[in-house]
This record gives sequence, structure tokens and C-alpha cells, in this order.
Amino acid sequence: MDEPWKYQIRIDLDDAAAEAARGEGDHASIKPLEDTLARHHAVLKCQFHAFADYVAEAEAQGVANYPLYAWTKATIENPDKRAKYLKSFTLYVEGEEVYARHLADALEADLQPLVERGLIKRLAKYDSNPANNPQPPAQYRG
Repeated sequence: MDEPWKYQIRIDLDDAAAEAARGEGDHASIKPLEDTLARHHAVLKCQFHAFADYVAEAEAQGVANYPLYAWTKATIENPDKRAKYLKSFTLYVEGEEVYARHLADALEADLQPLVERGLIKRLAKYDSNPANNPQPPAQYRG
């Protein structure tokens, strides 16, 4: 039987590695990460850029249909949060933002040595269970 939840891996990198991962720096420094991702058919998406894309789409389509718009917009406009999320990346596997547990577990296991070597500063696995995910602060709830 399939699990009801999907999973997602997120990582944080230091400034230089994050710059390279965003395509702005020397890719040689993150080659071990790129090689691991390639084996899993995975790619990085910068969290800040994902948030900015969400805000831009909401503004183009009408914010009424985007319940996280105000919270997300406030996040990307906050300089401290901008700095944080420019170093945080979601890993998409086979083009999907969330994926089966066995895919997340295998990717997590293969990334662990990069944590131990210091290339990845933080590695986290999340599930899609709403009870385990942050909710907007009160001022951003409908």
C-alpha cells in the first residue's frame, strides 16, 4: 500500500556554495553535490526564487487564489529572510517538488556524506502531512 504522504529534501549551503548553486559562482566547488543530484535525477531550486516565483504568479493571476501570498511577499521583502532563503534549496526529483518516500530516503542517504564533509550545512526531509508543516502567522491567515 502506498504511503499517504509525499516527501521533500531541503538543504542549506554556505554563501559561496549557494552562489554556485544559483548559477552565480564557481560550479567546481559544488561538483560532488551536482554529481549526487544527477544520479537521483534531482535538481536544486533556491527557496528565495521559489517564493519570488509564487509572488509573481499570484500578482499576475490575482492574489485572491493564492492564500500564502501576503506571508510569502512579506518573507521575500525581509532582508534577513532574503539572506536565509538565498542559501536554502528544495530538491526536485524527476521534476517533482514532492516525491515518494523511497526516493527521498535514497537521496537523503547519498547526501549525508556531503553534510559530513561540510559542503551541505543542513539537510532536512519533510513530509506533506499538513500537521507537520508550518502554518502562516495569525496576521497572514484569511
